[in-house]
Amino acid sequence: MKKTLLLSLATISLLHAGDITLSPINVESTTLTDVAQNVKTSADVADALSQNVPGVDMSRRSGIANDILIRGEKRDNISVEIDGTKVYGACPNRMDPPISHVVANQIQTIEVTEGPYDVTTYGTMGGGVKITTKAPSKKVKGSINLGFGAWNYNKFGATVTGGNNLVRLLLTASRESSDQYKDGHGRTLVEQVNDSNAPKGNKYQAKYKDMQAYTKKSIMAKAFVTTAENQELRLSTTANRSNNVLYANTPMDAIRDDSNIYSIAYNIKNLSDKYKNVNLKYFYSDVDHPMSTQYRIGAMTPANNKTNHMKTTMQGIKLKNNFQLQTYKLLFGVDASRRTWTGEYVNNVSKKVLGDSIDNALTTNEALFATLEKKYSSLNVKIGARYDHSKVQDDNTVHQSNTYNALNANIFTTYALSAENKLFAGFGEASRVPDGRELYFMKKGKTIGTPNLKQTTNNEFDAGFETNNDYFDLKIKTFYSRLSNYIYINADKTVHAFENIDATIYGAELSGTYYINDDITLDMSASYKRGKKDKPLAGQHDKDLADMAPLHGKLALNYAYANNSLATIAVEGSDAWSHYDADNGEQAIAGWSVLNMKIKHAVNKKFDFTLGANNIFDVAYAKSNTYADLTLVSAGSTQKLLLDEPGRYIYTNLDFKF
Repeated sequence: MKKTLLLSLATISLLHAGDITLSPINVESTTLTDVAQNVKTSADVADALSQNVPGVDMSRRSGIANDILIRGEKRDNISVEIDGTKVYGACPNRMDPPISHVVANQIQTIEVTEGPYDVTTYGTMGGGVKITTKAPSKKVKGSINLGFGAWNYNKFGATVTGGNNLVRLLLTASRESSDQYKDGHGRTLVEQVNDSNAPKGNKYQAKYKDMQAYTKKSIMAKAFVTTAENQELRLSTTANRSNNVLYANTPMDAIRDDSNIYSIAYNIKNLSDKYKNVNLKYFYSDVDHPMSTQYRIGAMTPANNKTNHMKTTMQGIKLKNNFQLQTYKLLFGVDASRRTWTGEYVNNVSKKVLGDSIDNALTTNEALFATLEKKYSSLNVKIGARYDHSKVQDDNTVHQSNTYNALNANIFTTYALSAENKLFAGFGEASRVPDGRELYFMKKGKTIGTPNLKQTTNNEFDAGFETNNDYFDLKIKTFYSRLSNYIYINADKTVHAFENIDATIYGAELSGTYYINDDITLDMSASYKRGKKDKPLAGQHDKDLADMAPLHGKLALNYAYANNSLATIAVEGSDAWSHYDADNGEQAIAGWSVLNMKIKHAVNKKFDFTLGANNIFDVAYAKSNTYADLTLVSAGSTQKLLLDEPGRYIYTNLDFKF
């Protein structure tokens, strides 16, 4: 009774001042709902995910467009889909990670899969993120969101939708900008670099010391057309435009980051009693991303005023068929995709092309996949399989082309001990191929990539326990991941720096809510992971695997009151980094804890406002380490520059519905 009443009063968030709502606990994945309605601090999806899913960490890259890790794995080890469109960034230094090509106010739900348990998406090896944006409705309605915060943060977002039985339309647009945030020491992004021991050439010119941190604009349009009974044509387009994004602890900043996502799908429901659904989809995305030294002191020497202009495209087609065969649920599909990736160095003064960074790398893939699900009384069993044939090549005749084949499979079981308690376990194997950077990346005429890399394979076991009752919800998950031919960078090498190694990652995650009474709840989450190489890289001694953030936890006390209003006070903290890969650029980072508060007050059904404060005590701390797979500014003879998190941040949001 307590649980039912509370959920009807207010949507319970999981920590960090209730940024996102969680749907009922699912043992295979975590689904975040009502994202557009509940993300208030910024449009950065990476930040929102890291605050709400225990297994997700954020890699701080700038004031916006940050990256994510799932259980310590990032880049191509995890997949990102936006409305079924596989998305890649163009920057080899992760200034435009895939998750940054959608903004929070466009999103309805996000599903996070931890482990190799999604066979429908290419490249889901260590985990994956599936983002579903808003869908158009028949009813005419809309919303306007205004956001304001410290450091001159401004956000405007608007959505309007409506239609009839034939056509439904949706249009959403947003604009967001901010000055440079200040860390707990009161330093801006520029000051974090300029006050350090970084080389003079990597520091900012005086005239740019107060420039904005970023400007980001986005627009999305959709049209759903009913062509016949139970049949629908779905058209979607999204355009993102980011300008002058400062990446303070890297040698270059993003002059712009322009992306476009297009898709067309045809969906048919209930073809027969057995043939439930067929969906055919074509998608295309492109990213244009020049990054430059032009704001740095080094660029005052014309020879050092350079741009690395990166571009990528991704297009594909996917067919999915769903069947209900007596007590079996069957999904069968095929897909194919083609990604291009190119980049060249250009002198900004002479406009002379200095050479390629990636010489038109091409990755193609064709695949078959299927899942089968069956319930046996208290036991539910789901199995999946996927066969991939991939090829990667580039235009440089010195570099070899590579062909990869993989058969991926998994099984996931859930056993109901009672109506409230469940046990679950799964085992899966999945692979991913090297990308154009890892194989072919060039710098100053040298091949940093390693053209003969093997594909990486993850064999993983997951197990856990879930309980849901009137007093509390709790989910505990453990995992053990065996990585074969894991692609890893060797910081001691100046050519062919990427290597295949064998490694292990293991850990545990906890999430839950305790219902104190009808109005007050306590949310909690924690995650721990440890990664180890089987043996150190040649010439090194460190067996610690990079990107393994230490024990991290959160507690949030929520008070739900009249008219669907909610007040939250939350504490978030992390242990110190005691296990890190010093041989490959990582360093010791101190433990930390911060206090956040937020109140979301619903004035009426048409208007609510949010007032919040993060890092109330203005703590100076860093989350992200300095693994050498990112090109970072030096902070001395051996270390790279850590980027501190924002200090005290006070913000407000106004939401209008009509």
